[in-house]
Amino acid sequence: MNKIYLDNAATTPLSEEVIDAMVGTMKMNFGNPSSTHSFGQEAKILIENVRRQVADYLHVTPAEIIFTSCGTESNNMIIKSSVEHLGVQRIISSPLEHKCVSESILDMKSRKGVEVNYIRPNEKGDIDLNKLEELLKASDKKTLVSLMHANNEIGNIADIKKIAEICKANNALFHSDTVQTMAHMNLDFSDILVDFASCSAHKFHGPKGVGFAFIRKSTGMKGIITGGPQERSLRAGTENVAGIVGLGKALELSLNHMEEYTNHMQGIKDYAIERLSAVIPGIKFNGRSAEKENSLYTVLSALLPYKNPLIGLQLDMKGIAISQGSACSSGASKPSMVMMMVLSEDEMEHCTPLRISFSHMTTKEEIDALAAALEEISKDFTIEKTNVEHR
Repeated sequence: MNKIYLDNAATTPLSEEVIDAMVGTMKMNFGNPSSTHSFGQEAKILIENVRRQVADYLHVTPAEIIFTSCGTESNNMIIKSSVEHLGVQRIISSPLEHKCVSESILDMKSRKGVEVNYIRPNEKGDIDLNKLEELLKASDKKTLVSLMHANNEIGNIADIKKIAEICKANNALFHSDTVQTMAHMNLDFSDILVDFASCSAHKFHGPKGVGFAFIRKSTGMKGIITGGPQERSLRAGTENVAGIVGLGKALELSLNHMEEYTNHMQGIKDYAIERLSAVIPGIKFNGRSAEKENSLYTVLSALLPYKNPLIGLQLDMKGIAISQGSACSSGASKPSMVMMMVLSEDEMEHCTPLRISFSHMTTKEEIDALAAALEEISKDFTIEKTNVEHR
């Protein structure tokens, strides 16, 4: 069976060039970057080269890039340190955030008594920026706004430049979870004045277990993992040298081919919308995922017009890997918060959401196979529905 992978928002396969770069590093650069001898300093140089590479991409200084294990760690560090060390007393967010953000916020509410305000999205999954401004003006408490750049389930893209401007005008800090957009979009943090952002290398064909946090110097952020001077004393612990090199190589490839990859994936997404609409009457697409404006080209969120909680397993048995929501929510007995926000009660009760996510490796033939598999599965539910209606 030829397997088809359509869950790239969860993770992406490693590029061969990334594997080669990492293997070479593990063979030749095993030194501890904190050691003062040549073995350690050679490893340190590799880390600093990637740090400068990331900083150049984001138009920031190298000192503002802190390597971590992933986006989840970065988001935890940013939110919790903002409360612990920067005096944040209130957090404004939305129900659409990734669990690592929402649960970090709830932890700070529970342990530190932080006030939490949520901006409820509309049925398309958009955040009302007028409501954000209204909330910011309603209190003098030091506030952190935490709103993701692109949603990992429905692909909606937020106007983080505008959000940053609103935050600056109201003396609030702004954190954006940029895990789904980093290396997929051109980001200029000298123009988009976010205070904090996050990245996971495995979202753009790099290794798992490595990412980074962008922390603007002017914030005065302090680390929450202590015990060493690594990463500007913001994240103690021996660095993952091979992983960081892999991140750098994956970023290099993504930036060098960004226009090519973007055009390919947008074309694949358009084709998927066309094919699925043709074979499944009544299919809908959630949020703005079927639109070209304000929608991430890597993600398509579909809503099948029947209830089938086993569809992920059925597709997997046909060799097609797909998600019914965020990878961090898979196996949960209830729908994700994102789906609860954008679907009606009737849709929640009678329909099935699917997240299809693409990479530059995805082909039209794979979309054809998905469409055929879904068409076959859907026939059973059409018959069942017809029988019910005629009883």
